Amino acid sequence: MPQHRSAAKALRQSLKRRMRNKAIKTRVKTEIKKFLATLQEGSIEEAEQAFRRAQSMLQRAVSKGTLHHRMAARKISRLAAKLNAKKAEVTQGQA
Repeated sequence: MPQHRSAAKALRQSLKRRMRNKAIKTRVKTEIKKFLATLQEGSIEEAEQAFRRAQSMLQRAVSKGTLHHRMAARKISRLAAKLNAKKAEVTQGQA
């Protein structure tokens, strides 16, 4: 237990921040999982929409200070690469 008033306040603040950051990270992970699931089974249009949602959530987490901007950019890049690979696979199948 904190012995000083300022330490007690710092503890309260850190708990709030931790819960907020955890909720944001959970939402981001869920959107990424939805995108990957849609990419496996759904159409390209649905996957593109899911990608946009996941990208938006990642960027929102960066703006709130929960994620580092380079980590989010790396994740977005990797998700986009998977989407583009799936698009190429579909167009190769049609040709």
